[in-house]
Amino acid sequence: MAEFRMPSLGADMESAKLTEWMVKPGDTVKRGDIVAAVETSKGIIDIEIFEAGQIGELLVQPGTDVAVGAPLALYVPAGGERAQPAAVAAVEQSAAARAVEPRAAKVVGPAAGRARASPAARRRAQELGIDLASVAATGPDGAITLDDVERAATAKAPKADMRSVIGRAMSRSKREIPHYYLATTIDMSTSMAWLEHWNREHAVTERLLPGALLLKAVARALEKSPELNGFWLDGRFEASREINVGVAIRLRTGGLIAPGLAAANERTLPELMRQLQGLVQRARAGRLKQSEITNATITVSSLGEGGVETVYPIIYPPQVAIVGFGGVVNRPWVAAGKIAAAPVVTATLAGDHRVTDGHRGSQFLTDLERRLQQPEQL
Repeated sequence: MAEFRMPSLGADMESAKLTEWMVKPGDTVKRGDIVAAVETSKGIIDIEIFEAGQIGELLVQPGTDVAVGAPLALYVPAGGERAQPAAVAAVEQSAAARAVEPRAAKVVGPAAGRARASPAARRRAQELGIDLASVAATGPDGAITLDDVERAATAKAPKADMRSVIGRAMSRSKREIPHYYLATTIDMSTSMAWLEHWNREHAVTERLLPGALLLKAVARALEKSPELNGFWLDGRFEASREINVGVAIRLRTGGLIAPGLAAANERTLPELMRQLQGLVQRARAGRLKQSEITNATITVSSLGEGGVETVYPIIYPPQVAIVGFGGVVNRPWVAAGKIAAAPVVTATLAGDHRVTDGHRGSQFLTDLERRLQQPEQL
């Protein structure tokens, strides 16, 4: 059998708490299936399996803290040991044995005055010290689910926990990565006019925000600047074949998280907009997937909604670059020899000097500006 291990979900993650199994012994799984949920400083993360097979034994019980790399379960890979009858029989026998094991008595319905909650939700609330009476219920007939308890716990968690994690990651970044910074101001007149026309001609569900244009332009510009898209690992740069743009998202409970938009350069703008909206919703609900947490090959940080015009972000290791955008603001601008008010945005780039330099970074920003002048081609 093969071992399914606790994955690393961040550069500073040492362990996580297993909160729930989504599978049981004997279940058949395929690549990408969610098999468990773990609790980290970033919230509840859904853990995926990346090899098809059949679940054998679950080695860890929910509520247990597990170190990164430690075995969580055993499984029989498809096409490998699974082809051997003895291995399959062992798994099936294990599953059958568990099926007839004595079970703990079921928790009966709540007594008068008690909140309605599933047994798993009630146990989790006890572990976290959450008063069920204060939890908003979304389950059938007003019952509190496990997800409801987890959301309440995330809202209750002190901001200091997230700030501590961010502080360690950023301290490491500034200590180990030789940053260089570049900035340029981009005329957004063409992009904003195109965006206004698009939104006027399409249904509400297909409308776009300026952020979608900026993310797509970054992703497309990276196609010509692969040195900015990848990781610094074991003393050398490893370029990524995929362009997965991480988006810095502010959490309501404080702190930031930067999950990735997979293959952002290949998405249409409406697809990217829907993908972004879903990512923000899941991030703020504390329910991201493992792949979304770990797949970003570069990050984009935008503080335009807060009225900031220029952002100088810090690279998130092991990535080697990060792009910042301020808000789109009206400023005096010279075009065709005339001065007029124009919507502009300040784009910044922080690069890792071990991999690139200012010349390469300036080429990226120049290409980014060019693409924002041709929004119809994004």
